[in-house]
Amino acid sequence: MTTTATRPPVTTSTTPQPGYGKRTEVPNGLGARGASAGRAVRRGRLALAGAVGRGLSTVRERLRPLTEAFSGFGLAVLVTAVAAWVAGLLLSWVEVLIAAVVLTVTLVAASAFVLGRFRYTVVLDLAQRRVTVGERAVGRLDVRNEARRPVLPSVMELPVGTGTAAFPVPRLRGGAAHEEIFTIPTRRRSVIVVGPVKSVRADPLGLLRREVTWTEPEELFVHPQVKNLMGSNTGFFKDLEGRVTQDISNSDVSFHALRDYVPGDDRRHIHWKTTARTGQLMVRQFEETRRSHLAVLLSTRAQDYANEEEFELAVSVCGSLGLQAIREDRGVTVMVNDAGTLRGDHRTRLLDDLSRIELTSTRTTLADLARIAGTTINDASVMSFITGSLVTPTELRSASARLPVGVQVMAIQCVPGASLSRHAIAELGVLTLGKLGDLPLALRKMSEG
Repeated sequence: MTTTATRPPVTTSTTPQPGYGKRTEVPNGLGARGASAGRAVRRGRLALAGAVGRGLSTVRERLRPLTEAFSGFGLAVLVTAVAAWVAGLLLSWVEVLIAAVVLTVTLVAASAFVLGRFRYTVVLDLAQRRVTVGERAVGRLDVRNEARRPVLPSVMELPVGTGTAAFPVPRLRGGAAHEEIFTIPTRRRSVIVVGPVKSVRADPLGLLRREVTWTEPEELFVHPQVKNLMGSNTGFFKDLEGRVTQDISNSDVSFHALRDYVPGDDRRHIHWKTTARTGQLMVRQFEETRRSHLAVLLSTRAQDYANEEEFELAVSVCGSLGLQAIREDRGVTVMVNDAGTLRGDHRTRLLDDLSRIELTSTRTTLADLARIAGTTINDASVMSFITGSLVTPTELRSASARLPVGVQVMAIQCVPGASLSRHAIAELGVLTLGKLGDLPLALRKMSEG
């Protein structure tokens, strides 16, 4: 009998065994929804962080005027208050804590004077930007509240030259305006910088001070006094042809003589009457003419003047000569030490430049200035030195020797209070001028001499 062995069937158990990882089957679609929820949470966190950052930035912007408004005294009070809080809390020192509370309350009360937005529209208007010494310069300051709400009182500060003018602005309702009219003294020739206008808020103790700039600075030109020389003989050549020189030319308007024809001569200059009489071609010969051009050499060297009055008179004389040349439509060049050439193409530009120049302690002497002028100004027919009383005759003669030959040269020494006089140093005519009103007479004396 044969016995057949049967193999027991293998059974697979789905029951999880201890020690093995559990595998869970997730229904279709549930995993995608979980990932989307995770992304939403992250976006929410990023949005919250952005909102917090923007909030902190807003707080910093709001507090920036306060942090920037501390004066030196205010910073000292703030540091003292912080130190008092730390010492009082660590040491349980009641008196120090009381001092900390008082200082903190004081700082909080002071901040109420500087917080808040300025909604001003400020207009700075100068009636004239160019005046003469002694004339009245008037300006207007207009402040308008563009906000709908009233604004607290403030102070407008207006720098004028080296000083500062303060204008109190009262409490302004929405849309209200406040106007201030002011005058600027013009006792001396200068360029006065007016502005910028700043609004200022400060507490009574001076702990905090907040400034806001509203306008740009503007320049007020105080021109020197000048004398009208119209009708006086200023020493300029008034003929239409210009000044005749000793140089011979083949083409000009001042006839000199006749000469024999040379091949290449312009046939338009042949003198036919003389040619017919002599039987030989003859041409006209001319003397060169030079258009009237004035060069004024104004010394700005402090060592050449006894005081500022002499220099101011010299500037006025320079302006008077230059304006007369411009008025007669003649060329003018004004040179000063170290500052180069001033603009002589228009009366306003010349006076503006003259308003800026000042006395300087320079090594450039009058002779150096004459040497520079002699090499750079080639078409001048008249050159005039304008100096103070401390320039010696030797210096004047040395300066005159450095100018081109054939140019008429004169010198004007400005000495306030002196009598009008004229003398000569070699071929150089020198005028001593005591006041600007004598300038026309002085120039007539120079031309007659």
